[in-house]
Amino acid sequence: MILGVGSFAHSIGSALADAGATVSTYLTRNYGHYPPTLVGKTFSRDTYPNPVPLARENNLDVFIPQSIDWAQQSWAEELRASGIGIFSPVGEAMRIERERDFARGLCAQYKVPFPKSFVASNRIEAEKILAQHPQPFVIKNPLCSPTSPIHTILCETVADTRAWLRHINYAEGVFLQEYLGRAEAGHIALVSGGEIHSLVTNQEYKYAFNGNLGIIAGAPLGGLVERDENDKYGLARELIHPLLPWFKKVNYNGPIQVTAIKVRTGWHVIEYNIRIGVTSGPMILRMLKNPAEVVLRTARNEKLKLAFHDGLNFGCSLTLAGYGYPFTQVRGPHLPLEVDGKFDCDVWWNEVAQGADGKLVSTGHRIADVIALAPTLNVAIAKAYANIRKIRVVGSYYRTDVGKTLWPPGKV
Repeated sequence: MILGVGSFAHSIGSALADAGATVSTYLTRNYGHYPPTLVGKTFSRDTYPNPVPLARENNLDVFIPQSIDWAQQSWAEELRASGIGIFSPVGEAMRIERERDFARGLCAQYKVPFPKSFVASNRIEAEKILAQHPQPFVIKNPLCSPTSPIHTILCETVADTRAWLRHINYAEGVFLQEYLGRAEAGHIALVSGGEIHSLVTNQEYKYAFNGNLGIIAGAPLGGLVERDENDKYGLARELIHPLLPWFKKVNYNGPIQVTAIKVRTGWHVIEYNIRIGVTSGPMILRMLKNPAEVVLRTARNEKLKLAFHDGLNFGCSLTLAGYGYPFTQVRGPHLPLEVDGKFDCDVWWNEVAQGADGKLVSTGHRIADVIALAPTLNVAIAKAYANIRKIRVVGSYYRTDVGKTLWPPGKV
């Protein structure tokens, strides 16, 4: 059972169903309900306030959360005690993503490079830190959540930082992280049975517009993955493996993603995430020969034996953004969605619904994710673009430069 909505549930569910799993979705948000219906049963949180009885009734083996917020729900402890697998670390292990300053302290303990960072409880404290350390900062919420009062603001000058500190919401304080540039990349692995298994090196295109312009969007506008079980770029070796003693101490099992910036002295962690990602997750599951088994064994903290499909070495994900995105306070009407021709790669619907006439309409800011896998990066990118061009919704757009910047890892 997937805990989520939209293209995440549609894509993860389809990949696992195609691998032989019986899939259902517990709808955790009030939008994106149509896509998960295409791959299995769906259950609304309004009708079923607690998914644990559903799990028992349907003999579920594993839950797959879309975000870390499941752990804040009233039924979270019952789920942990149920014995049903969770494709996520739990308890103390979740702090590596949930609490940004905890991740900073963990890196200090295990000598993993991390940008100079500070926590302030209000504007006065934040401006004092800036006065003492006059440099640009990335402004983040101290606690990571989809509903955080502050979403990431990347400031490239001191003046930018000072201006934003006057306007953010200090309800949970603020986390100021030293700005180290744009040479960003990530690596995703699984931790299970006391071992770390590398999966892919990835890149997310987080800026809203071509040329990495505009604001950091709420979710990436595109992404690349490269099969990388041997850690070609050293991200896992430098930034994940040193944490193995901590992983064992907290009985960590589940995905781990590190996002890092490359500077002259090497890679520096900017954050860890405990999910396989909205853009990368579906590509990873398609690359694996046995994705359902891998998910289940990871959830049970068992030894893993990964097997990849030959030839699926690279993946490209493109997002078709809807009217008003990334400025989500601007909303348009439900708009007709037209498809010109057949798709020859994966297309996962997000904020899309089916009208009374059976035709599809867009209902929000993110319409679809188009994902192509191929032996080479250029072929994967070309196939993804050929397919996204088949979708038309008035006012929609997508980035046309994915792969032209930020790749290979460490490049700006």
